[in-house]
Amino acid sequence: MKQVAASDAKNRFGRLIDAAQTGPVQVTRKGRAVGVLMSVDQYERLRGAAWDRLSATLDAVSAKASRAGLTDQDVDALLADES
Repeated sequence: MKQVAASDAKNRFGRLIDAAQTGPVQVTRKGRAVGVLMSVDQYERLRGAAWDRLSATLDAVSAKASRAGLTDQDVDALLADES
């Protein structure tokens, strides 16, 4: 992944945006990573993949709860329990 110092990113923002179209660019401050700039396409792919994983996890948990004989009300009560 390309890296750029925050001060350089500020001074060359247009170039940074162009670079992000071909791959993520890590922004650093005082040698420490503080952010990543990526294209909208990359962001949407990541967001979609995360949603797909969350959806699959929720489906699996729902199926497991159903096999265990839990109703939607039982699951709601378990999730509402803050103890």
